[in-house]
Amino acid sequence: MEAYKRWVRTNKEYVHSLESLFNGLTWLLPERFSESEIGPEAVTSVLGIITAINEHIIDTTPTQVHETSASSSSFPYSLCITLLKDSETFIEVVGQQYYGEDKKWNFIAVTEAIKALVRLALLRNHGYKMLLHGGENSNEDNESDTLKRQSGYGNRAQNRQHLGQTHLEGRALSALSRFGENARRVSEPAWLRRVQHQQAIMEPPAAAAKRPTVASLLSEKGLPGGFFVLGEATYILRPLIYVLLIRKYGVRSWFPWSVSLAVDLMGMSILSLVTTSWLTKQNNNVQLSSPEKNELNRRKILWALYLMRDPFFCNYTRQRLESTEKILQPIPVVGFLAAKLIELMVGAQTRYTYMSGS
Repeated sequence: MEAYKRWVRTNKEYVHSLESLFNGLTWLLPERFSESEIGPEAVTSVLGIITAINEHIIDTTPTQVHETSASSSSFPYSLCITLLKDSETFIEVVGQQYYGEDKKWNFIAVTEAIKALVRLALLRNHGYKMLLHGGENSNEDNESDTLKRQSGYGNRAQNRQHLGQTHLEGRALSALSRFGENARRVSEPAWLRRVQHQQAIMEPPAAAAKRPTVASLLSEKGLPGGFFVLGEATYILRPLIYVLLIRKYGVRSWFPWSVSLAVDLMGMSILSLVTTSWLTKQNNNVQLSSPEKNELNRRKILWALYLMRDPFFCNYTRQRLESTEKILQPIPVVGFLAAKLIELMVGAQTRYTYMSGS
């Protein structure tokens, strides 16, 4: 394994080129795979997992100065979350093909439960700081008082490309389900992220600070700190609650959809409350860094996915898409492209993992 790590770190540009090449080759898979989605999803998941592992190896490259300290024994939570997300669509497809539409929710529920547990552990072990991009990106600061949460966060490298799904529907709506991911990235130029990453590597490690606990957070920040943890826990548990309710009431029931939206709104309201309402009244408010503010904006953008989830989609969104298609159909080129886009959206909407935003 060490030999493979050295090879990846030495030939990282070559590795990125190979990943892009294989990602492009997934478009050329034989038509026989169209009879079963297991083959294409397996290929896509494997490529995604390999890409995630390679990026983790590159991001954790030790420097000559701090080679011993760079090899941390901490659990790679971000990598674990990324691997779960790269595998969840394949798990959903296998569950549906072999166990049916209803029982596939058992597999999805287990996947969401594992993700929730890993994210809760990440939240606890990293001092109850906001999870960036669902925990896939690190949220580290260089200040001894991590509760101030101002600038200085080092972000995980952003050059890992999200592999599109092999099916045309999957590729289109996988992009749609993750379109909020770029909301944070566009505000940070690539050169700035590279500089921050290099600074995080070159700076000597600070003295190990005592990990904050809920009790210390409440003592330091009072109610705002406690509500902040509650808001993050609400965000983490929302997908699991949604899937469990679908498993019980069905995907066409309004109850899971409404509860999920209510949990999202409640979590965002709590975070907004503790970061703004106490600002003019107390000095112990929870201050957000720029990446954390962008993360809140990303989460709000993902609310648009509720328009693509049943039963809202089948009762409202689909009719609007079909009426739009009829209006644009007489227009050359535009009508053709609109029809194809709507066809892809309608086809991929049936996949929970494309619409989950988790």
